[in-house]
Amino acid sequence: MRNRMARLAGALGAALSAMSALAMVPATPASPDGGVTDQIIVKYRAGAASSGPQAARWSALAGEALTHGRAFGADGHVMKLRGFVPLAQAQAIAARLAADAEVAYAEADQMMQPAAVPNDPEWSNQWHYFAPTPGIAMGANLPGAWDVTTGSAGLYIAVIDTGIRPHADLVGRYVGGYDFISDLAVANDGNLRDSDASDPGDWVAAGECGRGSAARNSSWHGTHVAGTIAAASNNGSAVAGVNWISQVVPVRVLGKCGGYTSDIVDGMRWAAGLSVTGVPANAYPAKVLNLSLGGSGTCSATYQNAINEISAAGAVVVVAAGNSNSDAAGFSPASCVGVVTVAATGKAGSRAYYSNYGASVEIAAPGGDSLADGSNGTILSTLNAGTTTPGADALAYYQGTSMAAPHVAGIASLMLSANPALTPAQVTQIMQATATAFPAGSTCTTSRCGAGIVNAAAAVVAALNPPPPPPPGAFGK
Repeated sequence: MRNRMARLAGALGAALSAMSALAMVPATPASPDGGVTDQIIVKYRAGAASSGPQAARWSALAGEALTHGRAFGADGHVMKLRGFVPLAQAQAIAARLAADAEVAYAEADQMMQPAAVPNDPEWSNQWHYFAPTPGIAMGANLPGAWDVTTGSAGLYIAVIDTGIRPHADLVGRYVGGYDFISDLAVANDGNLRDSDASDPGDWVAAGECGRGSAARNSSWHGTHVAGTIAAASNNGSAVAGVNWISQVVPVRVLGKCGGYTSDIVDGMRWAAGLSVTGVPANAYPAKVLNLSLGGSGTCSATYQNAINEISAAGAVVVVAAGNSNSDAAGFSPASCVGVVTVAATGKAGSRAYYSNYGASVEIAAPGGDSLADGSNGTILSTLNAGTTTPGADALAYYQGTSMAAPHVAGIASLMLSANPALTPAQVTQIMQATATAFPAGSTCTTSRCGAGIVNAAAAVVAALNPPPPPPPGAFGK
């Protein structure tokens, strides 16, 4: 068994970096951008023959259906659109109305927002969420997305990983869950499959995972991933997560030495609300699945069949590209069709030294690069301090495509919070179309690291008014 699992164990071990001391480096998050509105302000010229709203005429000029909202000031009117649209689209509509000879001006009735920057004390160290600023940090631009939505109750994100610890900054942030490990030695909790997705630790002794394998402390990997997606935010404590409202469903599939494909696929299916023999139905089916795991080899039939069913059920599957500095086409499930495969970038927006790459990658996200930026240039999230069995709550900097993927999974959940009707293919299409271009001098290109660095603000705004669904297979490998 150990020899068969060694490759998965190596892939998981490569995803982790050592815990480093937290350094309080003051920083000023960039201002949020973007915005939406469903209203236009129209102001008549002084002495215009008409002073009343002209809904039919203005609708024709605008090319959009407008209704009268209310009178505004002197000789002004607020006109309503059919629904919220991105600010740039509203400005274009207003420009067409301004062509009316009797109109002094027309402009988007922009919705102003309090800057949605959380008060969590470690926020200044979470560069990976900041607006992308070449030369400073190429973050995922979360503040602009939070001005539109911080998530929605009733939408669930599955973290298919090592399980989860009850960290203080994850209180109320996860629900349900299941342990799918079917081997006692791997499980390390004294039992097999059950409804307890707690992580007992995955430490191993030298040689335990195959001849020559190294000893390793417990990783608490699933807790770190869950913190990036959904740590309690704006609560004056610890770190912020991407999604402030939606909850994580922990699915335990990895333990000592890794995890079997058969357990992982059962966990994936259950997470998405599909049936699994001998396991109670999931009361909290997830719309987004995060898989920060993988192994060598091209996509297996077992993985691909499950992904096809999960996608058909309407769930987005986000997968880490892998940490072998190799073509992701040679790794699974990163090479599967219908998943969002995520490469990792460092602060400068270049490919992290370890990140897999190639045509199998859909998009990049911050994963950290300690060689380029030091340990504080990696990804800060929730952890446990125990070296083997659980200890005290902790925070830690980790790096890996395992850390990049939950940024994308969390942003997908924000997009679906803004527009629950999006299909998995539309989520991928919008993320790629709105991604931040790799900066000048980056070692990433669109042929190596996907369409760009995921841009939460642009993706969430675009999700409000999505393009038609792409044809089947348009965003496959």
